[in-house]
Amino acid sequence: MKHLKDKSKPSQSNKPKVTMATAFKTIIWPRRNLVFIGLVLIVIRSLSGLILPWQSKVLLDDVVPNKDVDALYVLIAIVLAAILVQAVTSFLLTRILSVQAQYLISELRAQVQKKVLSLPIRFFDNTKSGALVSRIMSDVEGVRNLIGTGLVQLVGGSFTAIVSLVILIKLNPWMTLFVFVPLSIFGLVALKAFKFIRPVFRNRGKINAEVTGRLTETLAGVRVIKAFNAEEQENKTFEKGVERLYENVKKSLTATALMTSSSTFLIGVATTGIMGIGGYYMISDSMTTGEFLFFTLILGFMIAPIVQMSNIGSQLTEALAGLDRTEELMNLAAEDEQPERTIQLDGIHGDIKFSDVSFAYEEGKPVLYNIDFEAPSGTVTALVGSSGSGKSTIAGLSATFLDPESGLITIDGHDLSKVKLNSFRQHLGVVLQDEFLFEGTIRENIMFPRPNATEAQLQNAVKAAYVNEFTDRFDDGLDTLIGERGVKLSGGQRQRIAIARAILADPKIIILDEATSNLDTESEGLIQKSLSQLTNNRTTIVIAHRLSTIKRADQILVIETGRIVERGTHDDLLALKGRYYDLYTFQAKI
Repeated sequence: MKHLKDKSKPSQSNKPKVTMATAFKTIIWPRRNLVFIGLVLIVIRSLSGLILPWQSKVLLDDVVPNKDVDALYVLIAIVLAAILVQAVTSFLLTRILSVQAQYLISELRAQVQKKVLSLPIRFFDNTKSGALVSRIMSDVEGVRNLIGTGLVQLVGGSFTAIVSLVILIKLNPWMTLFVFVPLSIFGLVALKAFKFIRPVFRNRGKINAEVTGRLTETLAGVRVIKAFNAEEQENKTFEKGVERLYENVKKSLTATALMTSSSTFLIGVATTGIMGIGGYYMISDSMTTGEFLFFTLILGFMIAPIVQMSNIGSQLTEALAGLDRTEELMNLAAEDEQPERTIQLDGIHGDIKFSDVSFAYEEGKPVLYNIDFEAPSGTVTALVGSSGSGKSTIAGLSATFLDPESGLITIDGHDLSKVKLNSFRQHLGVVLQDEFLFEGTIRENIMFPRPNATEAQLQNAVKAAYVNEFTDRFDDGLDTLIGERGVKLSGGQRQRIAIARAILADPKIIILDEATSNLDTESEGLIQKSLSQLTNNRTTIVIAHRLSTIKRADQILVIETGRIVERGTHDDLLALKGRYYDLYTFQAKI
């Protein structure tokens, strides 16, 4: 499916970007064959709907006065045939257009999700996951009104109204003119209301995403909420969100109610006038009873679609508002779309070098200053220092989750900022402090990076990370369900699964961010053995608060306030009796 072309900069959030013409070009036109069939069916259904009022006139003016029973049978057969045609065409319209609309929704969701996953880490740092879920799942749903019900009602209603108008003019132009005036006033009211409703629908999508995002966080953090007895606080936060959503819905309902009440009043005026004018014409024998009934029935066929336009307009406005928000995401630049990323790494040796690298999360507030170090292939580089000193930022830069503000990071001599990310990350393995596990089984989580790995490869990783030490005690072994984010496992068990996952991935570069911080003493001993295998012949960058775990590192970098203040081996740094010595001896006393 084609969507609007990606742009490097999103448009202003309050300015509508998707017009009906744009939606027609990108969504309806590529499906023109199906839409054309749908339009033909709409015309057939609309024409068959006019048979009943026409035959009602024939019944009252010809069949009944002439007592023609044979003509009555023919009339009944014609009406039944018309009803059958309406039923069949309605079924086919649903089957063709509504089903296609649902397919389009699923296709759009897949496209938006694919786009979201291509965005840089910074985007996710500033966006709630629940809000993204809402945008992926909800914003595209309005598209069904462009292909399905909305299009059917709009085109079918317009065609029926035009044909009905022609018939009414032929029956009685003066009565038709009397009806046309209040309908024109209603049209002006509706146009004003639609201009008011569209930004309301856009804001509704944003508010709904915010409320959904907060609710997702609340459910994910339910243990923290209960631990601090903060249920009431969360209830109030959620109530404020749904109150904002209510106020937004109230605005749209007010505009819709205005259109509905206007249509009720104006159509009531028109109907009253038709009764008076039609009664006068029948009294003066200028119109037969059948012609009056025919006129009023056809009038209903003309008015009903016009009144429906308020509902259709709301549907289409909501659809375009959702597409506006979807396009905002689709217009964001993916992290691998940078034109300078042209280097394809088919294989790597694993030499990492930082040259005068500085970085800031916010402009004017640097967190790293002029970082210089080399991590040769197959060596272990440990980063130590106080919390907030910049260790995780260096790891993020090494993993290409972040880009340096200045300076140069190279991999095997290639500028990392010019390397295609997928060609680098296929050689990268990361074990985080709070490692993320997916809901499912232990087996599925370990095999996540290599779903096609053999059983032998899986078992090697399991044994290397000592996962079997606890899975052998489970009834279902590796097929044990671990719950959302591994909630049924201990921190040490989750960490060992994460390390087994990294071992199975068999990367050339490993980044360990506090990989042993959640382990008890026994687990730490087991993990230290598995880490020695994991880091063997791999370039490894380790962040550790437990300094006892990095004694064998090839080099240790002491980071303080964004700068490297000491570097060397464990023994070298102890001999210096500087910052590392203070940190190590302090932990030793503990």
